[in-house]
Amino acid sequence: MINKIENLKIAIIGLGYVGLPLALEFSKKKTVIGFDIDEDRISELKSGIDKNLEFDKNDLQRTQNLELTNNTDDLKSVNCFIITVPTPIDVSKKPDLKPLFQASKTIGKLLKKSDLIIYESTVYPGCIEEECVPILEKFSNLNFNQDFFCGYSPERVNPGDKKHTISKIKKVTSGSTPEIADLIDNLYKSIITAGTHKAPSIKVAEAAKVIENTQRDLNIALINELSILFNKLNIDTQEVLDAAESKWNFLPFKPGLVGGHCIGVDPYYLTHKANSIGYKAKIILAGRELNDKMGEHVASQLVSSMKKKEIEIKNSRILIMGLTFKENCADIRNSGVKILFNSLKKHNCILDLYDPWANSNDIKTVYDIDPIRTLKENTYDGLLITVAHDKFKSLGENYIRNLCKENSVIYDLKNLFKSNKIDLRL
Repeated sequence: MINKIENLKIAIIGLGYVGLPLALEFSKKKTVIGFDIDEDRISELKSGIDKNLEFDKNDLQRTQNLELTNNTDDLKSVNCFIITVPTPIDVSKKPDLKPLFQASKTIGKLLKKSDLIIYESTVYPGCIEEECVPILEKFSNLNFNQDFFCGYSPERVNPGDKKHTISKIKKVTSGSTPEIADLIDNLYKSIITAGTHKAPSIKVAEAAKVIENTQRDLNIALINELSILFNKLNIDTQEVLDAAESKWNFLPFKPGLVGGHCIGVDPYYLTHKANSIGYKAKIILAGRELNDKMGEHVASQLVSSMKKKEIEIKNSRILIMGLTFKENCADIRNSGVKILFNSLKKHNCILDLYDPWANSNDIKTVYDIDPIRTLKENTYDGLLITVAHDKFKSLGENYIRNLCKENSVIYDLKNLFKSNKIDLRL
């Protein structure tokens, strides 16, 4: 068994929003292999291009210690594999673990005695030891905790956040034996300046990760429901929140569309595990259901307001500003905007999509239309600001108003502008 981090030869498996920053951070300390099955992704990164816009060319080419590859033969010398592949949900909102299982199969074929596998992908409690370890054993013909060892250190990457970068976010660690737990904790301590929290077991670390975003989902669901109620009472939700936040222990959550690869997914992983042991969760999916319906609610509010202004809905032109799941990042996966988009399509209006962060090809794939690249004045009957990008705020109220026709409706979901300058807000 390896007992010193100096003896670990690391490979990061999956170079997306989680894997790439981790690979870059470790490469500041030692040589790291970054592996991804996407050949185009590897080629782009080698050319200094990160389509996710998290790193620029200087960031990618600053280190000489990061070797990028999509060839599994290049992983044969590695003895520490860190798996950071996506764990989404399928169309039935059940965990889609195919990428995780495929990565485990790939690594299983490469495993040698004393090797270490650390998982960072979000999973439900028990997944690593009950689902992934048997795959590793099957394809390696080695025995868990005798010939190879595992750990779990859930990712806490915050896309688009240049302040809370990977080294500044405290890291939860765990290992399959006490000695491996210490080794993994020391490994992450070498790059995480914010420190670590060593969990007593892999299951505890798995559970800690999945409840972080479930808690946020439920809190946002509560504020979303309150915003619906306050709207019916003709009370401005933001003014209520401003007043409530004057108390020191009030939690400052905001209403809005909820999506992304964590908050919109993790609750389903937790309830999947609950169902598997015969427990029907009573609260978790209630929050998820409400948040999933916010897109329909927003569409209904916009259409109703336009009708009150006697704007013909059919063939009206509506601009959606913001397609990513959060501000100042390029990630459109599982964005709550998609439900809003689909709801508005049912009204046969003409929809324009604009987002200065999102990749045009990704938008085309998800929405089946090309995004617009320039904004034109006096064009729109309705306009929705759905993501709080800094660029949208900097455009100013007058610019946004001038994009619309004289008789129009502006819906500011993110409260970027004063209430007297727009028509609707959550």
